[in-house]
Amino acid sequence: MSTSSQGSSNRNSNSRTSLKPSPNLKSKPTQRRNTTTTATSAAPKDHTTVPGRVRVAVRLRPRNAEESVADADFADCVELQPELKRLKLRKNNWDGETYEFDEVLTEFASQKRVYEVVARPVVESVLDGYNGTIMAYGQTGTGKTYTLGRLGEEDTAARGIMVRAMEDIFANVSLETDSVSVSYLQLYMETIQDLLDPANDNIAIAEDPKTGDVSLPGATLVEIRDQQSFIELLSLGEAHRFAANTKMNTESSRSHAILMVHVKRSVKGRDASHSSENGNHPHMVKSLKPLIVRKAKLVIVDLAGSERIDKSGSEGHMLEEAKSINLSLSALGKCINSLAENSAHVPIRDSKLTRLLRDSFGGTARTSLVITIGPSPRHRAETASTIMFGQRAMKVENMIKLKEEFDYKSLSRRLDIELDKLIMEHERQQKAFEDEIERLATEAHHRISEAERNYADSLEKERSKYQKDYMESIKKLEEKFVMNQRKNEDSRIKSSSEVIPGVSAEEMADLKKMLQKETLLRKAAEGETNNWKIQVAELKQSEASAKSEISKLHKMLEDEAHQKEKLEGEIAILQSQLLQLSLEADETRRHLDGGGFDKEVGGRDSLTSQIKHQQQVSGNGAKPSIAKLFEQVGLQKILSLLESEDADVRIHAVKVVANLAAEETNQGKIVEAGGLTSLLTLLKTTEDETIHRVAAGAIANLAMNESNQELIMAQGGISLLSMTAANADDPQTLRMVAGAIANLCGNDKLQTELRGEGGIKALLGMVRCRHPDVHAQVARGIANFAKCESRASSQGIKSGRSFLIEDGALSWIVQNANNEASSIRRHIELALCHLAQHEANARDMIKGGALWELVRISRECSRDDIKTLAHRTLASSPAFQAEMRRLRLSH
Repeated sequence: MSTSSQGSSNRNSNSRTSLKPSPNLKSKPTQRRNTTTTATSAAPKDHTTVPGRVRVAVRLRPRNAEESVADADFADCVELQPELKRLKLRKNNWDGETYEFDEVLTEFASQKRVYEVVARPVVESVLDGYNGTIMAYGQTGTGKTYTLGRLGEEDTAARGIMVRAMEDIFANVSLETDSVSVSYLQLYMETIQDLLDPANDNIAIAEDPKTGDVSLPGATLVEIRDQQSFIELLSLGEAHRFAANTKMNTESSRSHAILMVHVKRSVKGRDASHSSENGNHPHMVKSLKPLIVRKAKLVIVDLAGSERIDKSGSEGHMLEEAKSINLSLSALGKCINSLAENSAHVPIRDSKLTRLLRDSFGGTARTSLVITIGPSPRHRAETASTIMFGQRAMKVENMIKLKEEFDYKSLSRRLDIELDKLIMEHERQQKAFEDEIERLATEAHHRISEAERNYADSLEKERSKYQKDYMESIKKLEEKFVMNQRKNEDSRIKSSSEVIPGVSAEEMADLKKMLQKETLLRKAAEGETNNWKIQVAELKQSEASAKSEISKLHKMLEDEAHQKEKLEGEIAILQSQLLQLSLEADETRRHLDGGGFDKEVGGRDSLTSQIKHQQQVSGNGAKPSIAKLFEQVGLQKILSLLESEDADVRIHAVKVVANLAAEETNQGKIVEAGGLTSLLTLLKTTEDETIHRVAAGAIANLAMNESNQELIMAQGGISLLSMTAANADDPQTLRMVAGAIANLCGNDKLQTELRGEGGIKALLGMVRCRHPDVHAQVARGIANFAKCESRASSQGIKSGRSFLIEDGALSWIVQNANNEASSIRRHIELALCHLAQHEANARDMIKGGALWELVRISRECSRDDIKTLAHRTLASSPAFQAEMRRLRLSH
């Protein structure tokens, strides 16, 4: 913050009072508190508020070229005393009223100086966590848009407050931890429209019934990362903002534009450490203290200029726009008056503008207002009104509120991630453990089964072998025993019949030997059987050791299950801590919802920024009447300037001619003096987009006269307009060209020539621009052409298919027959009805789907005359009647 701006902010409010009106301003000095204190409580103190008065600066626009000539003999209506921060409004040469402001900026003040004293304190507050508003108010043409929205692409010194504020924000935020988001909107005719998405043209305001905060949930919110992206967004918004050419200003803003910048910053240096209550797992919970997050909002408002109808010359639709602008500014003035007088009732709901700005005046935002005035004595009344608006705004007190809160969502995400990691790790270990247990159990089972199987096989084989050997031995013994018995029997018989000495003793000895041998064999068999019994016992012992190993594995499984229960207990502790933290968060939110200042008007109203026009207003003054132009310069002289080599001179001259052509009384004089030829020559010879746009608008005004239409066609005007449309990308230029061609389409005599020189194809080519105003002019031209063709067909002048169908316009007509924009839909419906009146077009229309749209128009059209025309056309066409009978349709 600069020294001068800070000193001004802390100055006693008595020094800011007006000398003449002498308002009694009593405001406490603004104190910017250092918010980087340690968080020792359970929640940050969001309810802390600091009083802060609305700061007002006045900026004087220098005289423009027209004022330098018209007011050459008169002194400026204001006299500035910047060193005293005073302004004197002259009543006459010897009398005047003196007023004091926070800053007085002369016509020589640079854009940088304006930003330093007006905007930088607000931007610094936004970076510290406070909402901020910067607004420009003043008469049309006094330099509001120049002060706020100048991009400075050609001259960086000319950058406005919007660009410089964003440069400061990006210089003080960290893109790694902070975020910056932008919305850009316009309030046009009491409808909120999105400049970054033109199709979103009716955004509703949502209001919190408890806090009164307003928001725009339907607005586009774009997060930006660098300054170049922001410049591109501003340029996109400017291309969609409404503007018009009035006597007071050639490019007068017809809407209030609002740029909203949301800044979210994480506060570092807080004591975020938290020791775990459970000492067994300090590594699992390192920090349960959430980060402190500050969410602030910077709102920059470029109000449309107030204007007097008798001076601006607005009529028709521009008159309705001017009424809407003045009504919204009047509602804002009433609210500021009520706040300045501490009235019990503030009419905040009288306008959408006051609802959107409720936080800026009497709310919680730090607000800085710059009022722009002109020096011309002819506009002294408007200058005085602007000065009094600023004086009343200086009486408004805001209670600036710090917006910081705990980032519970970030903490919850961190804990969820940590918990997920622990659960995943536990599940992974559990899965690996279960897999290992299963593997060991399977392996042990296989080994035991194999051992049992081998043991049984071996035992059976040995048993069978020993049993076989035993049986064979028994059999041999029995056979020997039988043989011995027989021998013994024979011996007894022989001994009884005759005595042979010595025989019986030998046989007995042999028998004894045989018996001893059999006895030894039997003992050997018994020993072999004992050996097999020992082997069987060893196998049983091996089986017992296998069972012991299985029991060990079961014990390991039990240990792992115990470890699993322990991990589940640690997870339960983490979950309980997370639940406790959630309870603390709920308690903090209830505490925050219950706090706050009683007079707080709005906290975080998502004041979304409104749409901006495609060119910067450079502060043009009022245009003189045609009589004064003739007296001072002369029409011929003005037209000669169209051929000047200086591009700026040509631009100024063509704007003057366009203003003159807007009045019907001047059109004949312009054409007679060669102005039409000069305008067409400019379209052919110059490449300047501004000249193309303004020249096309002037030609469109001249083309409203039937005699001028024939002159335009004779001089090759339709070819030049078609070439301009093909090379242009600017929606406003295309709208002007389409309007000129649409006027020419309404002339019955020019149908064939206009089509032959590419007028219809030029109209259809302009639908590549998706701007609804361009489409409305294209639809009007098609409707005019179809009406003239229908008339020529009924008179027998034209036969055959419509030129529109031959040039491929039918598909676009059918596609937009039910367009949401009433201005487009009405013309398309008329064109369809006129095309359907000629029977030669019926087959193409049925094939292209136009019959369905005609039936819908005859049933649902909001205009009774179009509905009746569609019904009559369907009833009179045999081809349509036949097709409707085939489709079983009725109308």
